[in-house]
Amino acid sequence: MDQKKLNQQSQHWENNFSSKPEMFGLDPSLSAKKALKLFQEKNIKSVIELGAGLGRDTIFFGKNLIHTIALDYSPSGIKVIDQKIKKANLSKYISSKLFDVREKLPFEDNSIDACYSHMLYCMALTTEDLAKLNNEIKRILKPGGINIYTVRHTNDGDFQNGNHIGEDLYENDGFIVHYFSEEKVNSLLNGFKNIALEKFEEGTFPRKLFFVVNEKK
Repeated sequence: MDQKKLNQQSQHWENNFSSKPEMFGLDPSLSAKKALKLFQEKNIKSVIELGAGLGRDTIFFGKNLIHTIALDYSPSGIKVIDQKIKKANLSKYISSKLFDVREKLPFEDNSIDACYSHMLYCMALTTEDLAKLNNEIKRILKPGGINIYTVRHTNDGDFQNGNHIGEDLYENDGFIVHYFSEEKVNSLLNGFKNIALEKFEEGTFPRKLFFVVNEKK
């Protein structure tokens, strides 16, 4: 595994976010809509969004009265999110923080209702990085708290295309993606119970993804 190449992804995302501040559009993702429904069913009022990108899901949660802390390691991404918070007058519901999820999460043990991330787990993170992140999420969640994440899976059209970085990571057009099998999803259940594992598609390509909901035991 070329760790230097993995580390360079932060600059690649920074360059894209600074030059294309609406590269994902303004509409919330399908996964955010599915997540909101779960939050409402479970009466969850506050969420940590990991890898918030340009904030399209962040703003959607805030507009639906979900208190959201958005974390991302791109200064340009956080700047765009802050601009959107101000424009939508959502500072009561949303805050942001520049943060690398490979570090210890900046929250107390057993203090968070839910975590959400859209395609963060399939970024340039090794299996070891993912296990550490998952353990950090488990640490900060309250008992019964939920972690919702989405990942591109091994039936995706880009799987095994491009430059193989190692494990199930492949680089296409400068972006490194970690593809998931069901076995990999299940390997991250340490301390969690899976309550949903659904397939869905996004975009015109389309990207093929898993929608995963895990509950802390």
